[in-house]
Amino acid sequence: MDNRSPRLSDVARRAGLSVATASRALNGSDRSVKEANRARVLAAADELGYSANVAAQAVARGRQRGVTLLVKTMPDDYANPMVAGVVEAARREQLPLNLIVAGTDSSDLVREVNAARGQRAEIVMTIGGRQIGDRGTPALVSALQRYEAEGGRVVLITQAGLPFDTVSYANSQGAHELAQAMVELGYKKFAILGGYPNGMTQRDRTRGFLDGLAEHNLTVPADRIITGDFTRSAAYVATGDLVRRGIEIDAIFAVNDAMALGALTFLRDAGIPSSQIAVAGFDDIKALRDVTPSLTTVHLPWDDVAAEALSLATTARPDEPRLSVVSGHVVVRASTPPRT
Repeated sequence: MDNRSPRLSDVARRAGLSVATASRALNGSDRSVKEANRARVLAAADELGYSANVAAQAVARGRQRGVTLLVKTMPDDYANPMVAGVVEAARREQLPLNLIVAGTDSSDLVREVNAARGQRAEIVMTIGGRQIGDRGTPALVSALQRYEAEGGRVVLITQAGLPFDTVSYANSQGAHELAQAMVELGYKKFAILGGYPNGMTQRDRTRGFLDGLAEHNLTVPADRIITGDFTRSAAYVATGDLVRRGIEIDAIFAVNDAMALGALTFLRDAGIPSSQIAVAGFDDIKALRDVTPSLTTVHLPWDDVAAEALSLATTARPDEPRLSVVSGHVVVRASTPPRT
């Protein structure tokens, strides 16, 4: 009786395919494998109880298979939908994932990229918006370029503009469409909770919203565009300041849902209904399922963003960096009732 562990050649023989095809199907090669053949290989591996030798693969490729996901911070109010999307996409592709919370500065990301280089990680993804005029960006670009030069793969989930494969989302377009939807509901006097003054995501969403209003000859005075932290707590305080100053508004646009929920919470605590001051956000985070009134927002397909990023990371490297822009759509809910 043969008690040896099944080998890759056994899987290939059971699937009726070459060893090379079986290897590509199981190990995630840049070279494509027909889906029908991949299914045959996976079925054969399951029947035989085959387990890939990850250590041997790493030696052969000079890389540790899987994804190292770098994020600047993890919000403490709500789960990060982008992180959740990447985790799920990696699970579907059976790729090991190492999540690292680097820190808020570009230098923190540079340090973690260099650590990933030392660990010979196969794929590095970074998540998070960039700051306008960030002096640390050149050092980050240099570290990522060295990483790719040594055979790793880099994919960014952020704004366009850096020389790497990038998945971005249409921030300006989504906010533009939200502004038009709110005007159609009858709103005319807006305040904007704009988050970080130098944040690219916040800037794009604010500009898109203002452009959408401008098409209807509406403006937002400077004293109604509030910048500061990109958090629920900051939005709670800012909304209170707007109310205490007696600024006449009928709607608040917050550039992310966490901030919109901070605004909603203050209005609830102050006894101000949505019929008096409406609130809209951006992102459509899963926590909105438990919020009353339900929040009008821009839905972003986070799972699609994550799947696209992983697809870029696991397909053949192009001569020029690729940019994939994922669009969202407006979802009107109870927090913005039609104005009579």
